[in-house]
Amino acid sequence: RTYTLKNEAQQKLVEDYFQNAAIPAFNRLGSKNIGVFRELSPTENIKLYVVIPFASLAAFLKTQESLDKDAAYNEAGTAYLNAPAATPAYERIESSLFRAFAQMPRMEVPEKKSRIFELRRYESSGEAAGKKKIEMFDKGEIDIFKRVGLTPVFFGEALIGTFRPNLTYMLTFDDMAEHDQNWKTFGPDPEWKRISSIPEYANARIVSRITRTFLVPTEFSQV
Repeated sequence: RTYTLKNEAQQKLVEDYFQNAAIPAFNRLGSKNIGVFRELSPTENIKLYVVIPFASLAAFLKTQESLDKDAAYNEAGTAYLNAPAATPAYERIESSLFRAFAQMPRMEVPEKKSRIFELRRYESSGEAAGKKKIEMFDKGEIDIFKRVGLTPVFFGEALIGTFRPNLTYMLTFDDMAEHDQNWKTFGPDPEWKRISSIPEYANARIVSRITRTFLVPTEFSQV
């Protein structure tokens, strides 16, 4: 989810909601490792990024009904859940539902320490092209990432959401210097050169736009 916020009051309300109500409730339902992130260098509206993993589609579909019945959640989140129209908790929420890649079916949570995260979205010109890029990741690119220090947190194919077809993934680094160095290591890697030279995997054929956002975790984020 991406929350668009117009001021610090809204930011505090949404962050308090996740820290005190939503994260504990999601954990009780079996969704662990909830990530809540701020932009590293915000430019326009305040945005808050939230990653919520689910074990299955069935678990996702049951979530709202379970939250509605959770007394502790509703009490702890009342300021957010019952915010009046004149002073709403947020401007809008943009949500996407992702299916994890076969090669990385679960979120991999990094060590809890000071770090940055890079969220990358690869859009494709059509569904077939998007599937081909996912295949490329599953057939070797993810392994290369891990080997050169582009440490992944998750990879997901967008089933529902904006800018489809797209895949979205998250990487983590100690700092921007490590980020820059590890991407430089990736470029000339022999195995990456071999895979990227395969005609059906040419970027011009399967990726039409790349968007990246740098994030830092909130103090209470579980990722």
